[in-house]
Amino acid sequence: MGDSSREDMNNTLRVLVATDCHLGYMEKDEIRRHDSFESFEEICSIAEKKQVDFVLLGGDLFHENKPSRSTLVRALEILRRYCLNDRPVKFQVVSDQTLNFPNRFGHVNYEDPHFNVGLPLFTIHGNHDDPAGVDNLSAVDILSACNLANYFGKMDLGGSGVGQITVYPILIRKGLTSVALYGLGNIRDERLNRMFQTPHAVQWMRPEAQEGCEISDWFNILVLHQNRIKTNPKNAINEHFLPRFLDFVVWGHEHECLVDPQEVPGMGFHITQPGSSVATSLIDGESKPKHVLLLEIKGNQYRPTKIPLHSVRPFEYAEVALKDIPDVDQNDQSSILEHLDKVVRKLIEKSDKIAAGKSEARLPLVRLKVDYSGFTTINPQRFGQKYVGKVANPQDILIFSKASRTKSRGEGKIDESEKFRPEELNQQNIEALVAESNLKMEILPVNDLDIALHNFVNKDDKLAFHACVQHNLEETRSKIAGDSGSADFEEKDLIVKVEELLEASASCTSASVLLKDLLELFLFFFFFKLRTPKSELSFV
Repeated sequence: MGDSSREDMNNTLRVLVATDCHLGYMEKDEIRRHDSFESFEEICSIAEKKQVDFVLLGGDLFHENKPSRSTLVRALEILRRYCLNDRPVKFQVVSDQTLNFPNRFGHVNYEDPHFNVGLPLFTIHGNHDDPAGVDNLSAVDILSACNLANYFGKMDLGGSGVGQITVYPILIRKGLTSVALYGLGNIRDERLNRMFQTPHAVQWMRPEAQEGCEISDWFNILVLHQNRIKTNPKNAINEHFLPRFLDFVVWGHEHECLVDPQEVPGMGFHITQPGSSVATSLIDGESKPKHVLLLEIKGNQYRPTKIPLHSVRPFEYAEVALKDIPDVDQNDQSSILEHLDKVVRKLIEKSDKIAAGKSEARLPLVRLKVDYSGFTTINPQRFGQKYVGKVANPQDILIFSKASRTKSRGEGKIDESEKFRPEELNQQNIEALVAESNLKMEILPVNDLDIALHNFVNKDDKLAFHACVQHNLEETRSKIAGDSGSADFEEKDLIVKVEELLEASASCTSASVLLKDLLELFLFFFFFKLRTPKSELSFV
């Protein structure tokens, strides 16, 4: 290797980018249980062969918020095999690492003297493995505590209203190349959307100018995990919300592989969307070939190279409209079955031809979306029985839908693929219910109750409401301790307040208002007990 080539290598930061590995997906399915792990192991293998400086993941490393022991063990085994070795790490982290990694150790994992980390892995959390519970922990925190991953982008939504966050970059240097790596773990899209539109709610910290390194010398990368394309713009993040000083954005959460960087008009940065490494929704976007991205950065220039994943299970997708098929009679179900069988067999044959040159043949995923407008449906499970042993998903090969009617008043047409993703349904939150009922919450903040309900329902967090109350108790105690005037609260003020609440509750007819007042009455007694010494309490 020549001197110039060696110098280029010393000044070039090589990063392997992937998102949405969803480890543990379909782990109870005998055929597909290993798919997510095989794809993730291939990603780590590519990183090892390409001798990258580190692996960068864009969230949803795990499919479940509380992954099973089997999933955790498999993930730890893969990371231990590929990340722990004696290969030297050739870059430095020069930022305040206690701000980048807010855990007990507070530094990048390869600097720990008790571990030989040769392949560092940096990751944010997604919406599947986001932190929850009293201690606000994620499954990724387990990997961080084991020193196998560098978990960044975990935000504490402080402040009032929608909250306030400050994004600190991880400052990385390799030779003459300086990279500022920003991470923003998943926040509910509706809330983050409002934060971006609220002045000073999202603050971006820039590297300070130093001798020999100006602010403009830094190559700025952002990793985030949010909805990018959505029918309802309030439930997605507009690319124009992002700051203009960015050079490159890694967008997680969207599973369609659009790995080639695309320039955002008028913003000055490019976006890559690597997509998922395992198909979790059998829709058209997931059927496209899966890739990861090798990103080589030198100074302010970068070179992207997409690398195909070969361990991904084959997936064939097609759509048919029965009304457009001349040989199908709507009164003859056997003709419908015959035509659908013919289409499915062609998809299987197509997959077999593609896999002919591969050493190990795998059962393909097959999805046929059927527009049955004017026709009757058939039983998908019964239809799939004849394909057991031929496809990986015999129970749901067919999915039936009707053509969307043209909506009036300028309403947009909703794509059918959006209708079959339960996690994307627009759900009403507590904040909206309170606003509709014209209520006023005086003790527990609406936002905190909204988050607690979301964690309780969607993440099976049984302590969500307990954590919400505890957090507000701590804030109240701190406020009382710092406010000397609050000690003048007298018992007669409590009696007056209770009488007002009881009179209001007795005259109301709305169950929601009554429930709210009773809850407020209980919490009022509770908070009064906390802020009043026991010796001053008297009960009649």
